[in-house]
Amino acid sequence: MQKSNMVHKYKVSVSARLFDGSLKSDIFIMIALCFAGVFCKKLINPLANSVTDALHVPGGISTAIALMFLVIASGITGRKWCASAMGLMQAVMALSLGTVGSMGFLMPLAYLIPGIVIDIVMLIPNNKYFSVRLKAFIANIIGSVSAALFADIVVFHLPAKPFMVYMCLAALSGAVYGFLAGAVIAPVKIQRENDKSDESDN
Repeated sequence: MQKSNMVHKYKVSVSARLFDGSLKSDIFIMIALCFAGVFCKKLINPLANSVTDALHVPGGISTAIALMFLVIASGITGRKWCASAMGLMQAVMALSLGTVGSMGFLMPLAYLIPGIVIDIVMLIPNNKYFSVRLKAFIANIIGSVSAALFADIVVFHLPAKPFMVYMCLAALSGAVYGFLAGAVIAPVKIQRENDKSDESDN
């Protein structure tokens, strides 16, 4: 029984340090989720490309999964302009990996603009009508749509019908990953508060 209590206290201590709300822990979360976002985007790209090729549009799916991690970090840490900072981090990572793409020197903006959009939505105060889950859902949709719109303005210049399909795909994938982001954020925030309480009790 004593050993079980010691293990529980150790788990609480580690979890509390990771989610204690300090700048150090929040930066760790942001960096970890940046890497996760870039990795998952590269992982899903082949499948996403097969779907978009069949629909004759240039993309609109895989970006939303990278943005999901920006939304999650913003929701968990509650830091202002967290998603914008992470967007710049992802841009630096993409540059270091040599994945500049067809946007050239404008590529960092393709990461920064959705981050700013996500931050604006996530900065709205929580209330009974606008929960963190709903904010995450909306933020991921608008972030994904803004990324797709920027890409079309700068690179693709699609005709009306492919453009509508492209934007609908961006919105749909943003909605799916926004729902997942909200499902992650809500319990983690609760756990974070519980860990703080357990740490103070101990």
